[in-house]
Amino acid sequence: MHFLTNVSISVGTVMEPAGPEKGVGIITSAYLKDPTDPGWANDAGMNEWRAFMAKYIPDGDVKDGSFPFAYGIAQTLMKVLEQCRGDFSRESIMKQAASLNDFIPATTLPGIKVSTSATNFHPIKQMQLQRWTGSTWERFGGVIEGANV
Repeated sequence: MHFLTNVSISVGTVMEPAGPEKGVGIITSAYLKDPTDPGWANDAGMNEWRAFMAKYIPDGDVKDGSFPFAYGIAQTLMKVLEQCRGDFSRESIMKQAASLNDFIPATTLPGIKVSTSATNFHPIKQMQLQRWTGSTWERFGGVIEGANV
C-alpha cells in the first residue's frame, strides 16, 4: 500500500507527468474537488470555477490542482475581508481570519467546511480518502475529521 501527501496529487502537474499507470492504487486524502473527476461535470461550484478560468486564465491547465486550490483560498480571503466590514486594520483582519464559521468555498468537497477560532487557526479539519485509478482520483468512505486538528 502506498500513500501520497495531498499536496502532490495534481493530475496535470504530478500524476500525468509521472506516468498515470505507475500510480494506480495510491491512496491520499483530499478536501478539494478534483477537476478531472467526471463526477463534478455538472457541479455548481466547479462550474463557477470553470467560468472563472475561462474568463481570467483561459490558457490555464484545468487539470492542474493548483487552480481550484487557489480559487478556494481566494474565496476564503474574500470572506475574511467581507467580515471586516470596511475595517482593514491588521487587528480586524486577524480577528476575522480567526472567526470563520463553516464557510464552504466552491471547490471543496461536500462536507468540508472552513472554520477557525481564536484558539484554532487550522481552517480545514475534514478530509476524504481517495485512490488513484490511473486516470482520476476515486473517493471512498465518508468525510473524516480530526478531533483537535
